[in-house]
Amino acid sequence: MEAVLWLVVAVALAIAEAFTATFLVIFFAAGALAAAGAAALGASVLVQAIVFAIVSGLSVAAVRPIIIRHQRSALETGETPFGIEAIEGSKATVLEEVDADHGLIKIDGELWTARSFDGAEKYLPGEHVRVIKVKGATAIVWRDDTPSI
Repeated sequence: MEAVLWLVVAVALAIAEAFTATFLVIFFAAGALAAAGAAALGASVLVQAIVFAIVSGLSVAAVRPIIIRHQRSALETGETPFGIEAIEGSKATVLEEVDADHGLIKIDGELWTARSFDGAEKYLPGEHVRVIKVKGATAIVWRDDTPSI
């Protein structure tokens, strides 16, 4: 009976994790699952509680830092950005007028659809812009005021 109770707790905690963005509650679900295993093997309630505490604590201490490290962007960790992160901040050349609704730019030889950052600015072909953000397959751009060297 205790094993079933621990399984219910584990499932409830796993469901609760779905409503949070912390990646913390799931480790207590793992502890409850381990305690359910201990209960199924006939361990006393005290041993089940100790197993729950140890497995929960160890998984928080060992796995959560790895998850947190992988959630940070390359710019935050000091690593070389790649993919979309590498495009953000890049310089681009306007090929077709860029405004709030449409536009086309060239970033390192690749063509990208673009929109102006504030919606009021228009950039004409030949102007240089900087990619502020990428939303889907569209670059959000702003005038590049840095001098060319």
